[in-house]
Amino acid sequence: MVDKVVSQVEFEIGQIDHLFESYTDLLRRVQKEAPDLVEVTAAASVLHSFYNGLENIFLSISKGVDREVPAGDHWHRDLLTRMAEATLNREQVLAAGTAHQLADYLGFRHFYRHSYSFFLDWDELVGLVAPLLEIWAQTKQDVLRFLDGLSKPLEGR
Repeated sequence: MVDKVVSQVEFEIGQIDHLFESYTDLLRRVQKEAPDLVEVTAAASVLHSFYNGLENIFLSISKGVDREVPAGDHWHRDLLTRMAEATLNREQVLAAGTAHQLADYLGFRHFYRHSYSFFLDWDELVGLVAPLLEIWAQTKQDVLRFLDGLSKPLEGR
């Protein structure tokens, strides 16, 4: 089961890396000059896809290692919170600070799914776009550290 989780997580990491490679020019451009509606919508889509990829990682770990997925109205938030906690089956996946930063992306993803794109406000979005690559680098580092330790016995970690 561990091999399957590692494979799924590595796939999602590759997908998120590909996402940022595909939109590098856009992400640079919108930070240099005020974007138009189409660029704001595209940047919002990148943020949405980023968090979807992260949640796929968290779900793979939750299903494959924890053997349970949070339920209820706040399961998305609970899933993120659990990733910053050690369980009987695993070490924490994310540092607490990383999880705290990702909560803003989770919140945005919820907003994005339930609103029209013309409601997007660049002044609010720029706070998520500007640190995005840094936050991904930290998140990726946390997840890779977790994967490195996954095959070791829990007591030896």
